[in-house]
Amino acid sequence: MARKAVQQFMLGSVLKNEASAKATLAAIKAAGYDSIELCGFMLHPMGFLVRMLTKAAGMPVGGGGNLDWERLVKQSGLDVVSIHQDLGSIERDAGAVAAEAKRFGTDTVVVTGMYRFDYGSKEAVQALAGRLNEAGRRLADQGIRLLYHNHNCELRKTAGQSCAYDILLEETDPAYVNFEFDSYWFTEGGADAKLWMHRLGSRMKLWHINDRGARLTGPAMTPILKTDSMELGTGNMDLVGLAQIAVQNGVSAVILESHRNWIDNSPVRSLQVSAEWLNEHFQEVRP
Repeated sequence: MARKAVQQFMLGSVLKNEASAKATLAAIKAAGYDSIELCGFMLHPMGFLVRMLTKAAGMPVGGGGNLDWERLVKQSGLDVVSIHQDLGSIERDAGAVAAEAKRFGTDTVVVTGMYRFDYGSKEAVQALAGRLNEAGRRLADQGIRLLYHNHNCELRKTAGQSCAYDILLEETDPAYVNFEFDSYWFTEGGADAKLWMHRLGSRMKLWHINDRGARLTGPAMTPILKTDSMELGTGNMDLVGLAQIAVQNGVSAVILESHRNWIDNSPVRSLQVSAEWLNEHFQEVRP
């Protein structure tokens, strides 16, 4: 049975100190999640450039990098699905990245967020595929598997009908590189997430889940509503259909992540509402 998890990145605005971190982790456990997915740069004090780039992307990071996450996670009773890391850290010291993953009890590292990268360049994406293969090989030597997490930028066309994700899927070696698929970002980018999930098949190891729709916060000025992330079951995505494919693909965890537009402006309240959908529906789509 796949685990249910929350991505740490979603929690930045409520990770102000140890007390708030403990309360947040306790709320995750009480809502019915059994796991958390960590971000490498949130486990340590954050550099100025990463902080500014993340803030510019509209994603709160908070002050959690100063906390003892090994102790906090252990005390929470949550296990760790995986750790998000940047590719450069793996290339500089794959042994250190693998050792940190093992300290948290996970065998999975995920690469995400290629800052200042041209996904519209076929040559650049091919080079990225090569870098991922080498990073995956180095981690595999340490007993750790490497996954790649998408956003919407991988849908950029590179040549003819191919997009960047085509190249990454075709030119990475399944022995060293597989995928954490985010169905929200591909849906947001105008792609058919179900088709891509079918195409990924068993290479889809983890599933990032979110819903998408419109939330009115006041009188509508026009008949056109702005869409954004939503709590599970409150938007318009076919989450049950997506979940059926994810389970067929054999994912080991379904991971909630959103960065804004939370109900009551609270990521904790938001993950609690989403847990209601997960607890009701996810068990039902097991094969």
